[in-house]
Amino acid sequence: MTFTELNLNKPLLNALNDLGFQHPTSIQQKTFSVIMSGRDVCGIAQTGTGKTFAYLLPCLRQLTFSKTRTPQFLIIVPTRELVVQVVQSIKELTSYMTLQTVGVYGGTNMNTQRTEVENGLDILVATPGRLYDLALSGSLRLNTIKKLVIDEVDEMFNLGFRTQLRNILDLLPAKRQNLLFSATITEEVETLMDSYFNNPERIEAAPTGTPVENIDQQAYEVPNFYTKVNLLELLLHQDPAMVKVLIFVATKQLADQLFEQLNEKFPGITGVIHSNKDQNYRFNTVNKFKNGDIHFLIATDIIARGLDVAEVSHVINFDTPEVPENYIHRIGRTGRADRKGIAISFITEKEKQYQAGIEQLMNYAIPITPLPEQLEISDILTEDERPKIYAKVIPLNIPKPGSAGGAFHEKKEKNKKVNVIVRHADRMKKKYGKPKTRGAKKK
Repeated sequence: MTFTELNLNKPLLNALNDLGFQHPTSIQQKTFSVIMSGRDVCGIAQTGTGKTFAYLLPCLRQLTFSKTRTPQFLIIVPTRELVVQVVQSIKELTSYMTLQTVGVYGGTNMNTQRTEVENGLDILVATPGRLYDLALSGSLRLNTIKKLVIDEVDEMFNLGFRTQLRNILDLLPAKRQNLLFSATITEEVETLMDSYFNNPERIEAAPTGTPVENIDQQAYEVPNFYTKVNLLELLLHQDPAMVKVLIFVATKQLADQLFEQLNEKFPGITGVIHSNKDQNYRFNTVNKFKNGDIHFLIATDIIARGLDVAEVSHVINFDTPEVPENYIHRIGRTGRADRKGIAISFITEKEKQYQAGIEQLMNYAIPITPLPEQLEISDILTEDERPKIYAKVIPLNIPKPGSAGGAFHEKKEKNKKVNVIVRHADRMKKKYGKPKTRGAKKK
């Protein structure tokens, strides 16, 4: 099937032609007619299969210019990076249309975004926190929303946006079309749909958790952190196909630590992004990675949802994610748009429990590759990897000043007697009622 066979208008077809897209993906093809019918939809598809265009194309097809200049189409996403990506996609698809799109997110001046919103718009893309702030300030009216899209809602819950998301849904008009798209559907997401959606039709391009077919998965069993570093450097040196590599780590601190290690060996072509980096730094680093100025990009899981980079050759899981669904999102950064991709995981003994959870979710065993013979196995351990020695600590019970302590107690009444010296004369007086003498002394 081609896009010309879908019920698209000329402006959208021209834009798709300019972008070089001719054939819809599976999720785009399956959801188009259902969304056009006005039904609520829950779309499930792996990352990189075209979920964004799957909801944009039918919604933009039905959207018309409005004189009210308040948003008709609302898209809620979890991260600022994803806001930028979606806004860019909308602008590309509406290049032949007169629709105004605004993106708002936290971490930047709200007054600037308030001015943009008040100037009028048709489509709003937002993160939950900033969207709710603008709505409470009175700058943003949500009573004209006709279509709502919640993209990557499970990640919103992970980031703590539950309350804001529910508050936003309560502010929206009851008569609207609800669309939810994600790679995974959790029990909490099901509860949300039961509360706010109207009998949504579930459309799956692939069962939740199944590995993407065009991604070659493999894993190495590695003893410790510094051996992981040695293996990563060895692979990056030896494999000329590793031209655009996304490296995922567990924490922001580890991302910075690994960047210091890699930047010594690969100066100028290594980058790092995580939530502690400021907005401009993150955008500039991602753009350098997209343009090929940076070959190796180190990132944390929060970036996995908002990073849309074409032709990522490899995804390396330097750390195995604790949440199995995050593995699906990570490896979905490669093998996009029917291209082949490679996903490599480094697994320590401690991380094998996470590996088991991932394999259970996918119903697929990740093939284990033997370690290269020339790999240097490090015997240096990090603080977390060093064995802990636990000694039993017996607390000392020191009595408080002025307290007798736990070993002392009040004497019984019979034991409270004290030795008192009583004169003979006093005893006699007490006995006979008058003083008694012993008689005159003998001479």
